[in-house]
Amino acid sequence: MNVALEKLQTRLDAEGIDALLVTDPLNRKYLTGFTGTAGVALLTRDKGFFLTDFRYVEQAKNQVLGFEIIRHEAILWDRLAELIKEENINSVGFESLQVSYQNYKMLEEKLGVSLVPTEGWVEETRKVKTEAELNLLRKSMEIAEEAFQSILPLVKTGAKEVDLAVELEYQMKKKGAEGRSFDFIVASGKRSSMPHGVASAKVIEHGDFVTFDFGALYQGYCSDITRTVVIGSASEEQKKIYNIVLDAQLLGLELVRSGVTGKEVDQSVREFITNAGYGEYFGHGLGHGVGLNIHEAPALNPSKEDMLEIGHVVTVEPGIYIPDWGGVRIEDMVIVEEKGCEVISRTTKELVIL
Repeated sequence: MNVALEKLQTRLDAEGIDALLVTDPLNRKYLTGFTGTAGVALLTRDKGFFLTDFRYVEQAKNQVLGFEIIRHEAILWDRLAELIKEENINSVGFESLQVSYQNYKMLEEKLGVSLVPTEGWVEETRKVKTEAELNLLRKSMEIAEEAFQSILPLVKTGAKEVDLAVELEYQMKKKGAEGRSFDFIVASGKRSSMPHGVASAKVIEHGDFVTFDFGALYQGYCSDITRTVVIGSASEEQKKIYNIVLDAQLLGLELVRSGVTGKEVDQSVREFITNAGYGEYFGHGLGHGVGLNIHEAPALNPSKEDMLEIGHVVTVEPGIYIPDWGGVRIEDMVIVEEKGCEVISRTTKELVIL
C-alpha cells in the first residue's frame, strides 16, 4: 500500500482535479521509490502511472510500487498525451514551482487539457516521516558523525579548510554514504563569522574557531550537523560566546515538540541570545526541515506559523557571528515527538579544544 499516493488521490478528489503530474525528481522518488533520472508520475483519483524509457524499465519494475509502469518510445509527452486521452482526463495539476514557463507552454500544447498549478502538494505529504525514513535519516547522521570523528586528528594548525572538507567527504563515502548532502562549510578564524563560509584555501591558525557544517547523503536521505571547535587554546571571549550559543541551542531542544509553531521556538531562542547582548549577530532562522532535501518544510524561523507534528524532522542551529572576529554555530537534527524530541546527532557539544 502506498500511503502517500492515497493521500494525494484524496486531495485530487477534494480539489476537483482529475490528475496530478509529478516531475520534480525528489517528489518522484518519494512517491514511487524510483532512483533513476528519467521518468514522470501521473496520479489520477484511483490510479498511478509511471512513465519512463527503455533504459529504466527494468529498474522501475524493481523499485516502483503502486504504479503501473508504462514504457514510452520517442517522446515522453506524446505518450503522456495518449494516456490522458485513454483515461478521459480533462484537468491536470502540475508542480508550479518546478515547471518552467517554457515547459508549461509545451505541456499546454501537447496535452490539450486544463492545466492547474499546484504548490507543495507532495512536499506537504513529505513533512511527516515514516519509520523507514527516520531510520535512513538516523543512518545518514551516524555516517556523518563517524566521518567527522575520524578527521578530528587532522584539524590542527597548518591544515587547510578545503583539505579537511575533502577528507570529510572521503570518509563519509568509505562508511557507506553516496556523497555529501550539501557543500560543506569549514570556516576558521575570522571566516567563521560567515554562516555559509564554504571551505577555502585558508590555513588554520592557533586560537581559531573552526566551524564544521556537514552531512551525508544515504539512500537519498540527508543529514545536517554543525560543530564548532577551537585550535590550541580558547580565550575567555571565545568561551563566553560559545556557551551562550550552547545554552541557546539546548533551550531550543527543550522547546521542540508537537503542537508548537516554528515561530514560537525561534522567538524564544532569539530572545535568549538578544538578552545576552548578541541579538544583532544572529540573523538566520533557527532551523529547517531535512529529508530527501537538505532544506525542506517545516522551518523554525520568525515567519513560520506552521505547527510542528510528530514525525517532523528539523534542525536546531542558533549561532552568533561577529564580523572581523569569528563565530559559533551548534546544530543538531531532531525528530519531533509528542512531548519533546529525539536528538539524532550524538557528537559532543562541549567546547572541544584541539
